[in-house]
Amino acid sequence: MTKPTPALNHRFDSSILREYDIRGIFGKTLFEEDAYALGRAFGSVIGNTGAIAVGRDGRISSPVLETALVEGLADAGVNVIRIGLGPTPMLYFAEASIPKVNGGIQVTGSHNPADHNGFKLVLAGAPFFGADIIRIGSILATGGCPRADIRGRIENRNILPTYVNRLLEGLAGCDRCSLDRLRIGWDAGNGAAGPALERLLSQLPGEHHLLFSEVDGRFPNHHPDPTIDANLADLRELVVAKNLDFGLAFDGDADRIGVVDSLGRVLDADRLLLIFARDLLLRHPGTSVIADVKASRTVFDGVRAMGGRVEMAPAGHSHIKARMKRTGALLGGETSGHFFFADDWFGFDDGLYAAIRIIAAAARLGSSITALHDATPALISTPELRFPADEAHKFAVVEDVVRRLTEAGVQVELIDGARVDTPDGWWLLRASNTQAALTARAESDTPEGLLRLLAQIDDQLAASGLSRMMVE
Repeated sequence: MTKPTPALNHRFDSSILREYDIRGIFGKTLFEEDAYALGRAFGSVIGNTGAIAVGRDGRISSPVLETALVEGLADAGVNVIRIGLGPTPMLYFAEASIPKVNGGIQVTGSHNPADHNGFKLVLAGAPFFGADIIRIGSILATGGCPRADIRGRIENRNILPTYVNRLLEGLAGCDRCSLDRLRIGWDAGNGAAGPALERLLSQLPGEHHLLFSEVDGRFPNHHPDPTIDANLADLRELVVAKNLDFGLAFDGDADRIGVVDSLGRVLDADRLLLIFARDLLLRHPGTSVIADVKASRTVFDGVRAMGGRVEMAPAGHSHIKARMKRTGALLGGETSGHFFFADDWFGFDDGLYAAIRIIAAAARLGSSITALHDATPALISTPELRFPADEAHKFAVVEDVVRRLTEAGVQVELIDGARVDTPDGWWLLRASNTQAALTARAESDTPEGLLRLLAQIDDQLAASGLSRMMVE
């Protein structure tokens, strides 16, 4: 890369500054110059108060973006600790555990297509998102990040062994015989989790079978998004063929997890959150759990039935992390597969640590994951549905829906969009923070009730003049 002269008046493509991160298509909407400019701007925000940890995932474009980002941070006068290739949670771990580090940036495209990439940011142990990301764009557009007089130092550090050893502490107190009996399948999906998983499994008790641990940013075997059932086909086949107890899969940067039981059935995030809550509440009675606005009614009813407190938060991992820090909740979960632990972990979303906690829950509860799956009440629900809506129009549509419902005397939960409880169950309509779309979900006790809920969503979309055609 040819490093630009002071990155003043730099403008990002309007599509890449998102609610939770900065993300675009490399070579089309996202370039090395953007990475350099981000480093300069983030450096101007934090000043010379400490060092910044920087990591990257295994995408083809990540090395060049990481180099440009580090150059920008150093030119802003910030000391940088490069931790290299690894999962996003390892970057969060570095930011939380290395002395004098007070921020971090991971170069990652997460679960998105191979030609996508971006940046996840953290500052002083808290997610850097929303208005903070918009401020980065404003700082650059107004020339507010001059080059520092003294360039920051750049240090390379291997924290993978320390990270993996700390993950293993999540099994403390578990019965060793129970752990030794477990037989588990793992699917790294050729994502950034691979090297960490290889090291972790070499130290874990039990029998382990690992798929696709070689990091390959082309994702030759399947796309690394465990929320899509088709991406779990290889793991299902492995678990069933080898008669394993359960299987675990990760997205491209390993901050999300997917789980299949011994029968190859997928455990949705609602069931996983209830398993985590059951294990946690036995050791921390009465503690709080945070679930997102898309969560099943079984989560809220189940946590309360186990003696816990439960709160609803807006969708998005950054919102849940922020709510947990504000309330002191020890557990959080999002329907996209992000899970957050703050009892003996750091409160950030970590798919690898969630895997450890699944293993620990099976051992401590003395039950198989399959039995825990079966023990969860089953309601009838849709997946997350997406309907096209112009970026400039989608939030106005939700406001329109809320106005109509309020005028009709309907009680509406307004934490994030409109969540409506009815005798048939509930439905949700909200503006996506990552797409030009509205998202919806509905849940009922009966198929007929679900159809009635979906009809209400359709009616609201039609009243706002929107097509009912879903986004693929």
